[in-house]
Formats: sequence, structure tokens, C-alpha cells
Amino acid sequence: MTGPAVDPAAIAETILRLCAERGPAKSICPSEVARALAGPDERVWRVLMHPVRREAFRLAELGRIEVLRKGRPIPPSLARGVIRLRIRNDLEEE
Repeated sequence: MTGPAVDPAAIAETILRLCAERGPAKSICPSEVARALAGPDERVWRVLMHPVRREAFRLAELGRIEVLRKGRPIPPSLARGVIRLRIRNDLEEE
């Protein structure tokens, strides 16, 4: 099944917006980003999970967000399995 074509810039904007709304004390699941872009139909938003993770890793490499595994920040290169995303503490104050 092919899913919706979503521009990486739209994915990045959605990640940053949702992370900022949640604040530095809390995190979001990448699926929240996919659902925000594609709607609640699981068959549709699941197709976006790889592009969302890819864009999240890019934003983490740029220092815009943190990728969390078991509640701890990790380098994107070590991200496997279930991850969460959060805005960096020092960026929330800007």
C-alpha cells in the first residue's frame, strides 16, 4: 500500500511543533506525528513511520530535538525499536 506523499519539511515542522507543545519535561511518540499528518486510519499513518523517524533523526543530528530510548537521550545512530522524541531543554526557552 502506498501512503500519502508528505514533504520532509512538513514532517519536520510537525515534529518540532508537537515537541514544543509538549515541552521539555515530556516526550512524544513518532506515531503522534504520523497521525497528525495522515489522520487516524492506521493503514495510512503507519506508512509514514519510517519517514517520520528519518526526519526525527535528522533533527536530532542538527541538535533541535532529542531521541529517547527507555527515557534516556541517545544518539540517533543507536536508535532501535521504540523511541520517543522531545524538544531540547535549551531550545524551549528561545
